[in-house]
Amino acid sequence: MVRAGLTTERLTRAGAELADEVGFDQVTVSALARRFDVKVASLYSHLKNSQDLRTRIALFALEELADRAADALAGRAGKDALAAFANVYRDYAREHPGRYAAARLRLDPETAAASAGSRHAHMTRAILRGYDLTEPDQTHAVRLLGSVFHGYVSLELAGGFDHTDVDSQESWSWIVDSLDALLRNWTAP
Repeated sequence: MVRAGLTTERLTRAGAELADEVGFDQVTVSALARRFDVKVASLYSHLKNSQDLRTRIALFALEELADRAADALAGRAGKDALAAFANVYRDYAREHPGRYAAARLRLDPETAAASAGSRHAHMTRAILRGYDLTEPDQTHAVRLLGSVFHGYVSLELAGGFDHTDVDSQESWSWIVDSLDALLRNWTAP
């Protein structure tokens, strides 16, 4: 008999919370069963396996992050939009490190296409329209922004900036300003 109150959605949310507590790599169906004090078998009516759980957490995180980004971007353009978008990613990673890691999970093409990942790409391209970039420069800029934001946040979360007296926020602002200047002044080679 399935334990009352257990649903796929509840298990996914609990898995996301567990990811924030212990790290996304440590999330398994067994760990989730321990959290609910149930046998692993009782979760298999809701989840196929640990990979299914991890995929569901990734989709949940992508959706949650896309909703936050959309809210932050509403009514903004140019540098203001760029900074808001960057800050959403950084703030989300700090608040939910396990979920942020989950959002980076490689999904199969069909799952990825149906995920909120496409919303992230559309929002990035909407920001870049304010910089008047054409293809292929716009695609290069999408990749640049993703790489810079993810790289910075990953290094910051790992303590990579703890060894200097320069405030990490100061560097973050400098980076966003630099990206804005680069994109505003971009001319194709």
